[in-house]
Amino acid sequence: MPAMNRRRFLSAAGLGSLAAAACQAPPAPDQAAANVVVTGLEIFRVRVNQRGNWVIPRIQTSAGVSGIGDASHAGEGDPQIAKLQDFFELIQGRGIHDIEWLRGQVQPEIAKFGRAASCAFSGIEQALFDIQGKIAGVPSYQLFGGKLRETIRNYANINRSTDPRDAAGFAAMAGRAVEFGFDAVKLAPFDGMPLGGSASEIAAHTRQGVDCVRAVREAMGDREVLIDAHGNFDLERGLGLLKQMEPFGLFWLEEVSESLEHLAAIRKAAAMPTAGGESLYGLKENAEYVTAGAADILMPDVKYCGGMLELKKIAALAEGFGLPVAPHGPASPVGNVAAAHVCAGLPNFQILEFSFGETDWRAELIDPPEEVLGGYMRVGGRPGLGIELNEKTARRYAVD
Repeated sequence: MPAMNRRRFLSAAGLGSLAAAACQAPPAPDQAAANVVVTGLEIFRVRVNQRGNWVIPRIQTSAGVSGIGDASHAGEGDPQIAKLQDFFELIQGRGIHDIEWLRGQVQPEIAKFGRAASCAFSGIEQALFDIQGKIAGVPSYQLFGGKLRETIRNYANINRSTDPRDAAGFAAMAGRAVEFGFDAVKLAPFDGMPLGGSASEIAAHTRQGVDCVRAVREAMGDREVLIDAHGNFDLERGLGLLKQMEPFGLFWLEEVSESLEHLAAIRKAAAMPTAGGESLYGLKENAEYVTAGAADILMPDVKYCGGMLELKKIAALAEGFGLPVAPHGPASPVGNVAAAHVCAGLPNFQILEFSFGETDWRAELIDPPEEVLGGYMRVGGRPGLGIELNEKTARRYAVD
């Protein structure tokens, strides 16, 4: 009996059509998405309070799709605006996926100009991921490996909104945050430390700060209290602060010193978790911080660290060292949403910062309006970041 040839065998087995399909070229990719390029930049500068403006870049493309990011709080006078213009000129006419290319181009500027440049790049990067998600028809979190959680826990940073900045003022603002549904608040009661003053002046300011912590702890009951020391202590005074903070059962104590060596020593001596890293840019700086043993909890800020992709990389670094991440971000709703899209898929995510009480129109800066219920933000399923800038609100409160 003659051997059955391959074609007759496949046909007899009912596999002929499959074999034919396998031999055909795969369908062509959607070239429309691949060919979308950056065409325009708008910058919205929104007045918030004496502690800084919100700066929102909006990138436009050849497909008519735009995206937004957060480039706020780079310094007095918003020096990031000039860098936004410079970096836009680099990416103009290039594809919306050229993020790592742009990162390489701006590294010298970041090394030279610091936060003004890193903040500008981060804002543009967020906007590009917003655009990518919209064009792909998926939420931006799908571009980072999908999501592990539907909601993102937030703590209320009351430091930027409290006035007067005394024990009664902090306690009152903490009470407002609790009424709003938050079960964790953060304050920085040692701001204004007279570092060049006498030992007695520093001690007096420290006592006032401790009084603020005590008042907030009483106002919070068994809810969580987080304290940011903003690097105001040397090693000796920092170790002394640990003892003063122990009775308050803190969720964490943040950045007691500006020295990595001192932070490592303070972390080892601390009875409570320590946190930090909000000002660091990129994987390299965060790796140095982690390997120094500077904190138990890493706090990359999506506005400063290099954007959403770098936040993901930094979180993976922390995960490798067994550390949780709690992204810093006391800025606009845009930045919080961008961070939340990354946090949704982080195995080692802990909690996200929310700037509470600065304005009574915060939620209206984006459309749909920001919604944080019971201290939790829901990450929706709309394409991209799932939000648009409410231009009416942005222009109403625009910096003159």
